[in-house]
Amino acid sequence: MRANTDERPGIAAAIVVYEGRVLMVRRRVSEGRLSWQFPAGEVEPGETREEAAVREIREETGLTVAAVKPLGERVHPRTGRHMSYIACEALGGTAYVADTEELVELAWVAHREIPEYVPYGLFEPVQDHLDAALQS
Repeated sequence: MRANTDERPGIAAAIVVYEGRVLMVRRRVSEGRLSWQFPAGEVEPGETREEAAVREIREETGLTVAAVKPLGERVHPRTGRHMSYIACEALGGTAYVADTEELVELAWVAHREIPEYVPYGLFEPVQDHLDAALQS
């Protein structure tokens, strides 16, 4: 039986596009088939979804970003967690695996490569954003 998602904090995911690629990370412990995903983490008490996305990407990858706009929300079909997807702009730094306890690796993924990293498809508003942002 799945836990009630209202009892657990929501997850904020940062969608960062830079130089024609989107940042993805591979977690040390995968959630089922979820191997590659966007930098993300729990929204802490008193924090907005946008603040959580900005904080998580800094903690996980060392990048400094600014939240640009929310892309959408859903209960994730594989994890049952409430997800908020936030488009972010890279402001500075170089992405690296800053949180070695959580992440194994990261990659800047080209538009055509997304299905190789996420074969089950992306949340439609995120895919629409990436289709527009990663036009080649």
